[in-house]
Amino acid sequence: MIWGVGLNYRDHAAETGRPLPEAPTLFVKSPGAVIGPGDPIVVPPHVKQPDYEGELAVVIGRRAKDVREADAFDVIAGVTVAHDVSARDHQYNTGQFSWSKSFDTFCPLGPEVVSLDEIDLAAGLAIETRVSGEVMQSSNTSQLVFSVPFLVAWISQGCTLEPGDMILTGTPAGVGAARTPPRWLVDGDVVDITVEGVGTLSNPVVRREGASPDET
Repeated sequence: MIWGVGLNYRDHAAETGRPLPEAPTLFVKSPGAVIGPGDPIVVPPHVKQPDYEGELAVVIGRRAKDVREADAFDVIAGVTVAHDVSARDHQYNTGQFSWSKSFDTFCPLGPEVVSLDEIDLAAGLAIETRVSGEVMQSSNTSQLVFSVPFLVAWISQGCTLEPGDMILTGTPAGVGAARTPPRWLVDGDVVDITVEGVGTLSNPVVRREGASPDET
């Protein structure tokens, strides 16, 4: 299972003009959306507003249920870099986060899983997203509204976490939808997402040719 968390950065909430959430906003991404470093993000013809979202992803290491926040690090195998690619037009038109964020290739992950003893997660990690060389997101995980231990505890109180499950912890300010004018991903873009101490995830963007359903 791949869990996503919406509006979980203070700076991202501010750019959207919305108040900080009182509880995590959760959605799921299909495992079928996962691709690796260097693999192309393929945008279907019917997606007109593909957006980037650089994120820190937590990888669960052992089966966990009703985890206490204080014990959350004990069930985490490590962290990696994630790209929560989002079809904003479908997200806004349908309100269905999971579907609009689960299209094939819409969940790049990598380049590796880094254990918690190699980073100082509690101190905060710098996170940056560049699209075709231009910095679009630049923040720090210290901006998280709900911390990694809180998210693990929160999710596990309702759903058992299994080894290999992932939690995408949210994206910071600077998404394409919040820019004036909006900055959508286009054919030929390359998205590089760097998390301090974890690595850089890089993927090209390819728009698939063909007519969208409403054009046939």
